[in-house]
Amino acid sequence: MNSVDNDTPVTAAILVIGDEILSGRTKDKNIGYIAEYLTAIGVDLREVRIVPDVEDEIVAALNALRHRYSYVFTTGGIGPTHDDITADAVAKAFGVPIDFDPRAVALLQQRFQGPELNAARMRMTRIPQGADLVTNKVSLAPGFWIGNVIVMAGVPTIMQAMLDEVGPKLKTGKQMLSESVRADAREGDIGTELGELARQHPEASFGSYPFFDDRTGPNTNIVIRSRDPEKLAAATKAVQDMLREVKARLKAAG
Repeated sequence: MNSVDNDTPVTAAILVIGDEILSGRTKDKNIGYIAEYLTAIGVDLREVRIVPDVEDEIVAALNALRHRYSYVFTTGGIGPTHDDITADAVAKAFGVPIDFDPRAVALLQQRFQGPELNAARMRMTRIPQGADLVTNKVSLAPGFWIGNVIVMAGVPTIMQAMLDEVGPKLKTGKQMLSESVRADAREGDIGTELGELARQHPEASFGSYPFFDDRTGPNTNIVIRSRDPEKLAAATKAVQDMLREVKARLKAAG
């Protein structure tokens, strides 16, 4: 991985492509995986969009996202069927031709012999001009990388293999660090105080996540995030001090 020297964050978006996701027939399993992967290496996932298998909508979303973020990861739409149009849409977005790529053809010839490499499977070898291939160690049909757009399969096992291939090549920023504190208080009991801490510690972010504990009832986890370990420690201590004060006040109020 190529770490960025300054404090400018490296950002990313995910573009999920497929009618089956929007209809609910297929449950997306890729967004969370990619988000965790990127967070772990210091890339900030800023946006996720889901679009249908409609070329104009894919092109519009892709052009909006690729000009806004460091990277765009697409999932879905690079298989052998008529509605797998992601590669064509990406070529159109970049204004480049698309054709059968000898490198991709050679890969599929390792798996499919003679008539098995039919017209449908050959669709998976069509790559926009100028793109680098993204190796697929699961089923060999490659993804591709053009500009700042990384095009991956929608099948989770294949997508994960492709992400492992491109991950070491990504530029990364400072990793986001985090601490979690169990509040032992309801979210509404600490909302105002947490907002004040956010104002006092602008280089940290604070999130509150309510949950129900079978023993104690409504409760809250507070997650503090920062790229600076010292600022994270200071913000975490401030949360702990605040919680002690809130609990003392609630206890005194009966």
